[in-house]
Amino acid sequence: MTNYKEIVTKAVIGKGKRTIKKSYNLTPEQTPDTILGCWVINNRFSGSENNGSVGVNGSFDVNVWYSYDHDSKTAVSTKNFTYNDNMKMHTLDNTKLDSDSEIIVRSLKQPTVVDVKINNGAVDMDIETDLGIEIVGNTKIRVPIEDEFEDYETIEDDDTVEDKIESEVNTDYLE
Repeated sequence: MTNYKEIVTKAVIGKGKRTIKKSYNLTPEQTPDTILGCWVINNRFSGSENNGSVGVNGSFDVNVWYSYDHDSKTAVSTKNFTYNDNMKMHTLDNTKLDSDSEIIVRSLKQPTVVDVKINNGAVDMDIETDLGIEIVGNTKIRVPIEDEFEDYETIEDDDTVEDKIESEVNTDYLE
């Protein structure tokens, strides 16, 4: 009969990814005529348990390079944006997401500006990013064990081995 042991261990109990697309706006000091470039830097984020779901809090800086004064001068305007997102994650085998769970958030695709427009002197941007989320928590594994399994070899003293050899020698062999 096979017996089982339960091993309690940490494992990934939930995993998912999400594409987040949000609109932001920035008002530069001068009224822009043309957007020459727009990029996102310094993306920082973390995840935490939030009433049974995963909360992701983060921030990034957006730099907008633009021309003004009838396209005769250029400037760069920078602004820091924060974001908060709540995601309902499903866990495996009906395990629960709780405060003991470890939440790992990874950027699968860095935030990028997918659309930018000038709107009444302000710069409107759509920024998109992909986040991967893993929930690590306690789980149990069931493994079969063998009864009466002995994996140690018996070690004999040298004196015992010599006595055993002498007792097995057939003295009448040559006759």
